[in-house]
Amino acid sequence: MNLKEKIAKLKKEKNAIILAHYYQVPEIQDVADYVGDSLGLSQKAAETDADIIVFAGVHFMAETAKILNPTKTVVLPDLKAGCSLADSCPPEAFKNFVKAHPNHTVITYVNCSAEVKALTDIVCTSSNALKIVESIPKDTPIIFAPDRNLGKYIIQQTGRDMVLWDGSCIVHEAFSIDKLLKMHQKYPDYKIIAHPESETHILKTATYIGSTAGMIEYVKAHPKEKFIVATEAGILYKMQQEMPNTELIPAPAKEDNTCACSECAFMKVNTLQKLYDCLLHESPQIDVVKHIRKKALVPIQRMLELSR
Repeated sequence: MNLKEKIAKLKKEKNAIILAHYYQVPEIQDVADYVGDSLGLSQKAAETDADIIVFAGVHFMAETAKILNPTKTVVLPDLKAGCSLADSCPPEAFKNFVKAHPNHTVITYVNCSAEVKALTDIVCTSSNALKIVESIPKDTPIIFAPDRNLGKYIIQQTGRDMVLWDGSCIVHEAFSIDKLLKMHQKYPDYKIIAHPESETHILKTATYIGSTAGMIEYVKAHPKEKFIVATEAGILYKMQQEMPNTELIPAPAKEDNTCACSECAFMKVNTLQKLYDCLLHESPQIDVVKHIRKKALVPIQRMLELSR
């Protein structure tokens, strides 16, 4: 048997489910039971009856799955699959930040650690951030963390005055506005679509701004258009599967790399071999300390209830 067949056999024997993010390598997306964005992955994790959840994504995503499924085994192919945005918000520093702004409702983007979620009133994803911010009474002050770019975008869309934590995603800050504008001059009939974690000057060029799932749906809804896509380049695999005849170009990065686009090194540490190994050995397992898990569960559940 090849590796994909071995994974399928093991998955059946162990009653396991494989959840993968859009930014994973194509061969992992191909073996996954579900490929999605942070909101979709959280929803699937909450409703699964599998005994083992193999989370092909990054650490905070697997933590969220464990918070929602404390009695299930949650494994991550590689513990080094971290997140620059989550790392930009250390729990102790964030705790002090919250204390410095009393009587604020704390909204955190899902891209943060379990400890930060435990300091939160409600979690959001890029799919539902606007809806969640707008659900808070207008006279209630808000702390939004950790992504300042998403926070700025929400302020611009809602007019809310939010206190922003100064964090960011290195992938979405890697786009070059100069190269993007040059690319658009070269391909003037291509529309730019962008993720709201991108910097403001990138978002100003976009015809559509939305989550990874939202961007895919936008492309599907406009089959005759051509697109320059400003998010992690892994999304193009699923987009092309959904719309094989649509022309797609990844937005250019500031630094030249293997694909001249922006890739998340953390997402790419997971491989098919590592996925097989972690399912076989049921390791490395993700665990969350009980008191943190219980506190973090509340804002995640609030998000899921608002997102139904």
